[in-house]
Amino acid sequence: MVALGGNALIRKGQVGTVKEQFENLRIPIRQIARLSNQYRVIITHGNGPQVGNLMLQQESCDVVPQLPLEILVAQTQGQIGYMIESTLDSELMALGIGTQKPLVSLISYVVVDEEDPAFQNPSKPIGPVHTKEKAATLPYVTQETPKGYRRVVASPKPITIVEKREITKLIDMDFIVICCGGGGIPVIREGRTFCGVDAVIDKDLASAKLAEEVGVDIFLIATDVEGAALHYRQPDQQYLRTLTLKHAARYLKQGHFPPGSMGPKIVAAMQFLRGGGKRAVITSIEAIEEAIAGKAGTEIIRG
Repeated sequence: MVALGGNALIRKGQVGTVKEQFENLRIPIRQIARLSNQYRVIITHGNGPQVGNLMLQQESCDVVPQLPLEILVAQTQGQIGYMIESTLDSELMALGIGTQKPLVSLISYVVVDEEDPAFQNPSKPIGPVHTKEKAATLPYVTQETPKGYRRVVASPKPITIVEKREITKLIDMDFIVICCGGGGIPVIREGRTFCGVDAVIDKDLASAKLAEEVGVDIFLIATDVEGAALHYRQPDQQYLRTLTLKHAARYLKQGHFPPGSMGPKIVAAMQFLRGGGKRAVITSIEAIEEAIAGKAGTEIIRG
């Protein structure tokens, strides 16, 4: 499984045009295409910039009804799934194996607990930035961030991926599966049915849950830095090539891996290994193949 961060499509400083996003995708997708010669592959992805843009579009227009967050997440799953799938198809064709590797993008639901404490303490910033005065007039909870005031929603823990059986069957049939976009569409159970909720699930935690449920061997998280680091962005910054579960837990507690960036990636890797996974690696978008070969990134190991 390769979990692509939002920077796989939109890099820092970019506007985020469709052309930019397709060009950025070629870097990780070309590597994944080559890896598909040796591995069965699941691709998951973030959606932070894209869902934020959709929310900004909604707030800029009152001509049509606004859509709930779960629908916006579904929209980005389709949008980004299409972009990944079409880019991957092109790269597979360039390698001469396009007809041998079927692809599929799935709209994915993720079950959460309606009693999760996160619903009582919304903390995930999403959408556009507002002034303090504007935030006071908005009909939803906002919180001050380094950029300004933003809407915050709950970020509950993923319990299970609804489509896990379908994904398992597709992998067994040698499909490359693109799923769990943006952490999945958060739903709660209502009897025998599901109901969408206003929340955002962390993409890496949802990916780790899916990896556990479908029996993934290698879980790779691709992001915009070369790996996990101690004293990040400080003069004594130190990137880690290997990190034991014991030390990962200690450094997490000490604050080396912040909640809004590296923290969820470390937690996801730890959960994956504790759930029976074999290898967990955090690396840069540019070094996916090297990390799989054990030559780049931070590998979290038992110990």
